[in-house]
Amino acid sequence: MSGFLSSSIARKVAMALSALFLIMFLVIHLAVNITSLFSEKLFNELSHFMGTNPLIQFALQPVLIFGVVFHFVMGFILELRNKRARDVKYVKFNGAASASWVSRNMVVSGFVILAFLVLHFIDFWFPEMNYKYVEVLPEDPNRYFEELQHKFVSPLRVGAYVIAFVLLALHLLHGFQSAFQSVGFNNKYTGAVKSFGKFYSFAIPFGFIIIALYHHFNH
Repeated sequence: MSGFLSSSIARKVAMALSALFLIMFLVIHLAVNITSLFSEKLFNELSHFMGTNPLIQFALQPVLIFGVVFHFVMGFILELRNKRARDVKYVKFNGAASASWVSRNMVVSGFVILAFLVLHFIDFWFPEMNYKYVEVLPEDPNRYFEELQHKFVSPLRVGAYVIAFVLLALHLLHGFQSAFQSVGFNNKYTGAVKSFGKFYSFAIPFGFIIIALYHHFNH
């Protein structure tokens, strides 16, 4: 594996594949959480299924955690290598002349999103692990909606979520198209991919922002 990732192209492909995996996960995550806006019962049922299904808990969840860690670590590695290459190749590198602000600051938005993920884990994943495996409390299929609302009482937490999702939109705006290009999806459908990428990059984070604001003002 380390030999494979020693190639620059291989690192970019691996980065792209992990990005595509996380892009699909965001759709599923939003689909479950968006139900909390119109059906407490459905949200509780879906959350209970996701939280108790053995395949999701013991197979897909570890893969997801690995994918998140791998994507961010690989992103930082690629950024460091690219910076070194620019320093060697150019006496003076004018990044603004050849790349957008978003593409030049992917590592910055990545750090903020990573910090947000830590907050998200503290808010939801850690309490869930504590509930099921530390305190081993009895199953309660109806607890999820109330727990979700409770997390969005604080305006500071909601503000942190909104800022993180705005930066996620900017991160996705560049990363979506870049991921498809890295896996060779650069053909007559490129225009459609770009258009869908723009829609996805704004729609997904906006959906999460709506969820946070809705529960903040309706708890």
